[in-house]
Amino acid sequence: MKKRIGSYPRVRIEGGGSGVVSQAGGVLLVETARKTGLDTEISAALTPWRRPRAVHDPGKILLDVALAVALGGDCLADAGLLRAEPAVFGPVASDPTVSRLIDTLAAAGDKALTAIRSARAEVREYVWTLAKDAAPDRGGQVIVNLDGVLVLAHSDKQDAAATWKKSFGHHPLMGFVDHGSGGTGEPVAALLRPGNAGSNTAADHITATQLALAQLPKRHRRGRSTLIRTDSAGGTHEFLAWLTKRGRWLSYSVGMTITEQIHQAVLKVPASAWTPAVEPGGEIRDGAWTAELDGDTLKGWPKGMRLIVRKERPHPGAQLRFTDADGLRLTCFATNTTGGKITDLELRHRRRARAEDRIRNARATGLRNLPLHETAQNRIWLEIVQLALDLLAWMPMLALTGKPRLWEPRRLRLRLFSAAAQLITTARQRHLRFAHHWPWTDVITDAIRRLDTLPNPR
Repeated sequence: MKKRIGSYPRVRIEGGGSGVVSQAGGVLLVETARKTGLDTEISAALTPWRRPRAVHDPGKILLDVALAVALGGDCLADAGLLRAEPAVFGPVASDPTVSRLIDTLAAAGDKALTAIRSARAEVREYVWTLAKDAAPDRGGQVIVNLDGVLVLAHSDKQDAAATWKKSFGHHPLMGFVDHGSGGTGEPVAALLRPGNAGSNTAADHITATQLALAQLPKRHRRGRSTLIRTDSAGGTHEFLAWLTKRGRWLSYSVGMTITEQIHQAVLKVPASAWTPAVEPGGEIRDGAWTAELDGDTLKGWPKGMRLIVRKERPHPGAQLRFTDADGLRLTCFATNTTGGKITDLELRHRRRARAEDRIRNARATGLRNLPLHETAQNRIWLEIVQLALDLLAWMPMLALTGKPRLWEPRRLRLRLFSAAAQLITTARQRHLRFAHHWPWTDVITDAIRRLDTLPNPR
């Protein structure tokens, strides 16, 4: 018997094998694109940019890059991951062909961006119809979270500048539809901005909201069924006036800066007016209270605005600010939702923190940096990132249940997408056979079955 040296078994390495597909779990994303009609919609949208006698379709090229990003890639060249497995991903364009398409779309500017966004909006409405009770609007309301993202740059790219955190890069403004506690979320807006762009610029918030609304089904593009939720960067007169303009009537829950006027109003609130804050399960949140302000603090703001303040004992190690009072941290937000307990409204606004999870997922899906030099090129890259995030949101919504429904991109890649499989041809049909010992083979096969039961796209 030969002794084993070290902690791991020793295996012999040989090349030249066949019949095995790496990243075979990526077939889940391929089937999602096919069943939702995303592949055909993107192809139709980019038809004007297809050259005569071109071998590769522009829509397929763009979607291939998005698939590579969804699988963990962070640059255009990572489409080579798909090129190595034509049995699963089909023919994939070469790196020069991919680069030429990005340059062509970048040169087309807003026309190309509008085409891509229109295709995404069309597919999104169809996906929500397929998802039924799992759709984000199942309760009759859609919640859109807006938040800024700092993207670092390690070279002198166009529009890269010093940021408010003393770093260097860009400061895009993102929008995400909240899927609630039973899901994750999907991107609906990405506005590329220089690194020195202001956090509370009303014009940028209005533009980002317009992009987000255009991605929603038409029934949610106006009216109180759509809630726009932001941090204090959105608490400006111009932005709130735009949200509540006659004929738009959007709901909002927007963080507000603690001004001196608000600070003085908080000090005058009697102890009996403070209500204990609640946790998602309904239990009392220890050391936190809420109250509603009125009077002079609402002068000059849109009609129907409510101002709700929250005070809480600071977490260990947190530093108090000048605007805090009596050793308690103060935060404040505005909403135009009528009725309901202020504790429920405060909990709803606090759930805006889910946007941080969506940003973390975006960083892990192509937004860690902007790989291209020109701003026009990076605007196309942002659309690719959103396509990848769409697929990573739609696939679990349509095909996964239970805990896997909540898995974030990194876990999906490690457990599902990275799984290898054996490629078998039987009766002129190709089959992927996943290993029995892989702990998540059942999750993959069950998800494929659910996707198979969906109707083919129109």
